[in-house]
Amino acid sequence: YRSFHSGVIETNVTTNTIADGLKTVLGNNTFPIIRKYVHDIIRVTEDEIIAAMKLVWERMKIVVEPSSAVALAALLRESQRFQGKKVGIIISGGNVDLGNLPF
Repeated sequence: YRSFHSGVIETNVTTNTIADGLKTVLGNNTFPIIRKYVHDIIRVTEDEIIAAMKLVWERMKIVVEPSSAVALAALLRESQRFQGKKVGIIISGGNVDLGNLPF
C-alpha cells in the first residue's frame, strides 16, 4: 500500500498479520506491473479478515485461508463500490491451520 502510493518499493514496518500468505516482499519485476494495472488498493483489518473467513464457513462450510479471505473482506468493506457489478473472488484453503482457526 505504501509503495503503491509513494511510487517506490518500501519495506514493511511489521508483518504481524493472520494473512501470512501475504507476508511477501514486493519485487522489482512485479512492482511495475502493479503500478501499470492496479488502480486502487483496499486495506482491511485483521477482524475483517476473520469475519470474512467465518462468513464463508457459516454459509458455505468451506474453511478458507486468511490470505484468501482478504478479497472477500475488501468486498464487504467497500460493498457500495461494487453494487450492480459482477464480482468474482478466487477462494483457496491450502494454507490454513485447522487447529488454529481464529473463530
